[in-house]
Amino acid sequence: MGKDERLRIVHCFRNPVGGLFRHVRDLAVAQAEAGHAVGLVYDSSTGGAYEDRLVAAIRNHLALGIARVPMRRQIAPSDIATAIRLFRRIRALGPDVIHAHGAKGGAYGRVIGTLLRVSGSRVARIYTPHGGSLHYDAGTASGWAYHRLERLLEAMTDGLIFVSRYEADAYRDKVGAPRPPVTIVPNGLAAAEFEPVATAPDAADFLFIGMMRDLKGPDLFIEAMRLLHANGLAPTAHMVGDGDGLPRYRAIVEAAGLGEAIRFHPAMPARAAFAMARAVVVPSRAEAMPYIVLEALAAGRPTVATAVGGIPEIFAGRADALVPPGDAMALAAAMAELLDAPAASRDTAEALRESVRTRFSIAAMTAAVAGAYRGAR
Repeated sequence: MGKDERLRIVHCFRNPVGGLFRHVRDLAVAQAEAGHAVGLVYDSSTGGAYEDRLVAAIRNHLALGIARVPMRRQIAPSDIATAIRLFRRIRALGPDVIHAHGAKGGAYGRVIGTLLRVSGSRVARIYTPHGGSLHYDAGTASGWAYHRLERLLEAMTDGLIFVSRYEADAYRDKVGAPRPPVTIVPNGLAAAEFEPVATAPDAADFLFIGMMRDLKGPDLFIEAMRLLHANGLAPTAHMVGDGDGLPRYRAIVEAAGLGEAIRFHPAMPARAAFAMARAVVVPSRAEAMPYIVLEALAAGRPTVATAVGGIPEIFAGRADALVPPGDAMALAAAMAELLDAPAASRDTAEALRESVRTRFSIAAMTAAVAGAYRGAR
């Protein structure tokens, strides 16, 4: 691919939520603005009104449109019928690049790209895991199966893009030394996201924002809040996000007697949520390169986060301040420290904001992905 070649790019993924979805949207818009024709193919059974609004905001950039097909999260016999439907949809778009994201989207996209190659297309098959199957423990039966499948799919892959050094290392450890060309491309932010967010007068002490599933640690956040209250402190918090686990987390909050201290809210733009609290807590058990950490730091918010995935890469020389994953007591201690020294926490947040500004931009992300496409074609 020449530097100025105009491409037909299809992004194939399953779940239109979270950081993966933001990554795809940012990339699609930037690629369209560079003159490429871009389309999205993803699951029709996940996401809601909030995600629909996010897609509507970029629809005019998508010359190849949007195709939604039901995709199950787990491997199932229905995958064959789904793959046939996806093949017909994607073939009609005549892509030069199929960029597959996440484990399920990665499988569909690369298999379909290979079928197109058999029929004479020169389509490049690019894969970004975004954690996905790499979150599975290699010592479990499911982990072993998913990692072996990843190895088999390498034969259908022209380029691997990892969003963090951690993700690249996890792939090497769990799947094996990559055979396709590898590019590490961290997620990036827009310049406007580095403007500080004003704090609402009635702001809470802490904010959890993310998918309501154990992988993201909302249960750990609630337990840390319980511990702080048990130790005589009385912080307040907002929990923002949707997901199947939401009713369970609401029940945990009520059982812990924290119904007055913790309020739940549906998914909303991150910067709107940041205004609602003085500090952000990211208690994830696993991550690849989480946007929410980048967004919180860019907005100048003091942030407590766990030492998982690419988060230490974001914190760079300050990674020793991160919390061990799965440790509610350590999380509570870090939150208590922010309550005890708010001025110092704001100074640290400002230093991290400037560090993130110099290292994580959408422009750099898009340029690096374009380079990976050229290398694969």
